[in-house]
Amino acid sequence: MLDNVMAFLAHWGITALSLWVASFIFHGISFANKKSLLISALLLGFANAVIRPVIIILTIPLTLISFGFFLLVINALMLLLVSTLVPGFRISGFWTAFFASIVITILGIFVGMLIFQSEENLLNTPPAHQGVMV
Repeated sequence: MLDNVMAFLAHWGITALSLWVASFIFHGISFANKKSLLISALLLGFANAVIRPVIIILTIPLTLISFGFFLLVINALMLLLVSTLVPGFRISGFWTAFFASIVITILGIFVGMLIFQSEENLLNTPPAHQGVMV
């Protein structure tokens, strides 16, 4: 149980950090205060876990026709949805949300890899002394 809570808090922190960094990269993203940043990160995680899969299923034909690029549009729409629901979180337009969602996703993946390193991680290399035993 405690492991699940710690993993949830870590993912929430990673999302908040990614949103915060994106607000420095893109001038069209702003937060009124830390509370709006934390609520935005929490709501974005919820939207990505609950709403996004439903939208992906409903838009399978568009996703297939666009060779998966429509998923980037869905990510931007999730970010815009959160910005309309959270007071103090502002995104200037669709294209800002589009490119910010790419940066947030990439940054979240890399920070998550650093925090949640596992043996299946492709960036982990085995030590040089390991080899085949005969």
